[in-house]
Amino acid sequence: MEKKKVAVGLSGGVDSSVAAYLLKKQGYEVIGIFMINWHDTTGLLEGDCPANDDRMIAEMVAHNLEIPFYVRDFSIEYSQRVVDYMFSEYEKGRTPNPDVLCNREIKFDPFINAAIELGCEFFATGHYCRKDTILKEGKQVQRLLVGIDTNKDQSYFLCQLSQAQLEKVLFPIGNLTKPEVRRIAAEIKLPTADRKDSQGICFVGKVSLPEFLQQKLKSTEGIIIEIDKKFHYPQQPDTNIHTQTEETLSSLSQPYVYNQTDGKLTGRHPGAHYYTIGQRKGLNVGGKEEPLFVLATDVVNNIIYAGQGQDHPGLYRKALFIHAGEIHWIRDDLKAKPGIIRHYMVRIRYRQPLQSCTIHFVENGLYILFNSPQRGITPGQFAAWYDGEELIGSGVIAE
Repeated sequence: MEKKKVAVGLSGGVDSSVAAYLLKKQGYEVIGIFMINWHDTTGLLEGDCPANDDRMIAEMVAHNLEIPFYVRDFSIEYSQRVVDYMFSEYEKGRTPNPDVLCNREIKFDPFINAAIELGCEFFATGHYCRKDTILKEGKQVQRLLVGIDTNKDQSYFLCQLSQAQLEKVLFPIGNLTKPEVRRIAAEIKLPTADRKDSQGICFVGKVSLPEFLQQKLKSTEGIIIEIDKKFHYPQQPDTNIHTQTEETLSSLSQPYVYNQTDGKLTGRHPGAHYYTIGQRKGLNVGGKEEPLFVLATDVVNNIIYAGQGQDHPGLYRKALFIHAGEIHWIRDDLKAKPGIIRHYMVRIRYRQPLQSCTIHFVENGLYILFNSPQRGITPGQFAAWYDGEELIGSGVIAE
């Protein structure tokens, strides 16, 4: 019987290395592909040049496992689809998630095409998540499930995938925990067994974000206005889900808006578009009883509004809005029509514990109404909603 051929995206990390090993052990014909997605080292922290090291380690893994090793350059696609989008979003005062975009636009698109060109039927990654296939009205439907290791679950990063993409992918380590993966790597003496997990922007590395963004976004000094905790925030309307109107939901989802007279001048910054809501590092303002956190950014007037302490009321909101054009369903059969209310669990950032909420579907999008106020709801980030262990859909948080 002919073996099924699968391409593994070898990144130079332990997860993809063990994924390749497990697939070979299961009887697949395995090849390794290393992706080059970025060449410019501007903004990389000193001594951190991940691409060269990663490629060398990935090739060593392929040699160790006795599988063919290929290199493919997707830097043009990555620049156009991910990095240009990043710059555009930061310029607007929004905070994109390049890892989610990288998966949707690179790892699960041109990479799949490269795997097919090499004669592969499937491709695999080292993500901590799972999938299964069910039949719905005689058609196969792919379900994206959380990883067994709740501490490492990476389903959030895949929240923008399509049925066509999921159909071709395998997640060999989704049923394992990180310690189990490292143990396997050590047992078969893989060079990645003790290698630290990668950090920073997907395929770029650990960067000084302001320096990285300065490639296209000009540095312009602005002011930091401190907002007192006693600032008079709008009264929150009743949030009983049975008494909601769209007007109430809209009110709850609105970000707090400040002006210079609402607080006091407390410092200066190199550019409002370099900062994001909830950020602490980089404000460089000392002498406060509690650390300052970014409450809001005004990129038009180049002003940052900040407040003392993680419990500052300006950091918390009860709801968010996602425009209709930004809603993505992993399963078309679960799409909701306007007027529908569903109970889901939601996360608005990686590794955030799932939060109870109701999602209210309206003509121009949806409102997510949380049971408890959420810290640091950030425009441009992705909200992903789950039904039990299944990731159902996602969308980009509006202003």
